[in-house]
Amino acid sequence: MTSIFQILMLLLNIVWFIIIAHVIMSWLINFQVLNLRQPLVAQIWDGLNRLLEPVYSRVRRFLPQMGGLDLAPLVVLISVAILRILLVNNAAMFY
Repeated sequence: MTSIFQILMLLLNIVWFIIIAHVIMSWLINFQVLNLRQPLVAQIWDGLNRLLEPVYSRVRRFLPQMGGLDLAPLVVLISVAILRILLVNNAAMFY
């Protein structure tokens, strides 16, 4: 059971990292530090969007319009943090 706990924590950590990378990359693109005309940047951006857009679109259905401010990544990050807390606090079940 310990391995299941560790695998779940690993997956949540990977999701956390991918969302943080997506947010930072979106800032760098918006502030024109990164250019989407560069093939590597465009491929990474497209890959991150393909991974995260299905999750973000489900969250956006429940969020009100914020005038260009996208709170979906924040809601997903908070959800991942909550899941990590629940797993750690209930780790005794896995032992």
